[in-house]
Amino acid sequence: MKDATRKDLKDVAQRWLSDGMYQLSIRPYAEGKSTDDMADRSHLPTPGKPPLTSFDDFKRATLDNGLNVIVAERHAIPVVDMQLSLDAGYASDQSTKAGVAKLAMNMLDEGTKSRNALEISDELISLGASVGSGSNLDTSFVSLSALTTTLDDALPIFSDVVLHPAFPEAEFDRLKKQQLTGIRREQQSPNSMAARVFPKLIYGDGHAYSNPLTGSGTLESVQAITLDELKAFHDTWFKPNHATLIVVGDTTMDEILPKIKAQFGKWEKGDVPSKHVDKVAMRDHNAVYLVDRPGAPQSMLLAGLVTVPKANPDEAAIEAVNDVLGGLATSRINMDLREDKGWSYGAFTGLINARGQRVFYVLTSVQTDKTSESIVEAMKELNEIVGDKPITAEELDKSVKNNSLSLAGRWETADAVLGSLSQIVQYNLPDDYFKDYPKRVADLTVDKVNTIAHKIIHPGSIVWVVVGDRKQVQPGLEALGYGPVKIIDADGNLLE
Repeated sequence: MKDATRKDLKDVAQRWLSDGMYQLSIRPYAEGKSTDDMADRSHLPTPGKPPLTSFDDFKRATLDNGLNVIVAERHAIPVVDMQLSLDAGYASDQSTKAGVAKLAMNMLDEGTKSRNALEISDELISLGASVGSGSNLDTSFVSLSALTTTLDDALPIFSDVVLHPAFPEAEFDRLKKQQLTGIRREQQSPNSMAARVFPKLIYGDGHAYSNPLTGSGTLESVQAITLDELKAFHDTWFKPNHATLIVVGDTTMDEILPKIKAQFGKWEKGDVPSKHVDKVAMRDHNAVYLVDRPGAPQSMLLAGLVTVPKANPDEAAIEAVNDVLGGLATSRINMDLREDKGWSYGAFTGLINARGQRVFYVLTSVQTDKTSESIVEAMKELNEIVGDKPITAEELDKSVKNNSLSLAGRWETADAVLGSLSQIVQYNLPDDYFKDYPKRVADLTVDKVNTIAHKIIHPGSIVWVVVGDRKQVQPGLEALGYGPVKIIDADGNLLE
C-alpha cells in the first residue's frame, strides 16, 4: 500500500468501478428426483463422540536477566500476540496508595522518552499493530499484537513502552481525572458499589486484596496520587526476574528468542517488595452490611467467604460444586430465585480467582420487597448442599458434560491460548494444568465433589452486602438473626 502510485489507483478504479450496469441471469434448477430411501424420523439422531481436545504445546526459556519466556506456536494466521506479565497488580497498592497500579499502567503507553503518545499511536497504526496495558488483582501486564511481517518493527515500540515510559504530566492530569470520574460512576452503580466494598469486608483492612475489586482506588487516595508515585511504581515492579513474556502465534522459539534478547536482554534485574497476602481466618458468624440506595426498585445482593487459592489439586471438583450451586442456568440457586420464586432475573455463584485465598461468592439482584426472603432462600441452598441435599449423580453429570463438551471450542483462538497461559503464570499453576484438565473432569465422582463442597462452603461464615433502600429492607435484614445490620458508605466505611 505504501508503494501505490496514482496510476495504480486509476487502473484499479477503471477495472472495478463500472458505469452501473447490472446483469442478472436466471437458470432453472435441473429436475429433481425423489429418493426411495426415506429418512427415519421416529427418533432423534444420536450425537456422535465429542472431538478430542488438547491444549497447545508450549516451550519455555529464560534470559540471563531472569526474564521468563513462553512460546506457543499457532501458524494458521500471520499474527503474533505477546503479553508481558509482571508480579504487581492491584495487590501492589498495599505498599502505596489505592489506585496507583491502575493509573500507572493506564499511563504506560502515553509517551516514552523518545516517543510521545501520538507518535506511538501513528507508528503502531502504520504497522497494523496494537499495544495495551493494564492490571488485575495479582499481576500487571503489557500486550502487543502484530502481523508476522511487521513484528520486527513493532517490537522496539513495545520494549520502549515497557522500559522507558515518560509519564508526561499533561497525560497524568487527564487520566487522573478520568479515574476519579470512573470512581464516582462506580459509586452510583449497585453492582460496582458492592464490588468496591466487598474485598475490605472479606479480607479486612491492610490485606493486599482489601482494595476495591475494580482497582480504581478511592476518591481520596487517587486525588493524593503524585506523578512521582507512578514513576516509583514502574521502578519498583518492572523487573525481568519477576516477569514472564508469553508469545502465541506465527513464530517459533528459535525465531523469536533472539529478537526478545535484543529488546529486553539489557533490562536490569532486581528485587520487588513482598505483597502480604496473609491467610484470613474463617469467620465464626454471618454478617450483613447495607449500602443505602433510597428508592431503589431492586436490592443488589453479594455474599461470600474466603476459600482456597486457584492453584490447588481439587480445582475441577470446586468448579463442579460451583456449577451445581450457582454456576449454570440450571443451578440450584438460579432455579430457586428465578424459576421457582420469580424474585430475580438471575442468581449465580462463582469464584474471584487469586494467587492467595480467593472468594467464593453468591450474586443476584432481587425485587426490593423480597430482599430478606431471598437471603433466606440462598442460605437454604448453601445449607442443603452440605447438609441433607448433597450433590447427586445427575447434577454432577450435567457439570461434567458442560465442562467437557465445551472444551472443543475453548482454545480455538490464539487469544484464548494466551489467556490460559496467562493463568498458568498468574496463579502458579503446573505447566500441564490445562493438558490434564479433561481427565481431571472425567474422573470426578459424587463422593469427591461432596467432600469438596464441605471444604469450601461454610454457611455460618458468610458476609452479605446489600445495596438497596434502607427504609424498606433494614427491618427484614435485622430479623435474619445475623446481628445488627451495619450501615456502610460506597467505600465500605462504617457510617453508624
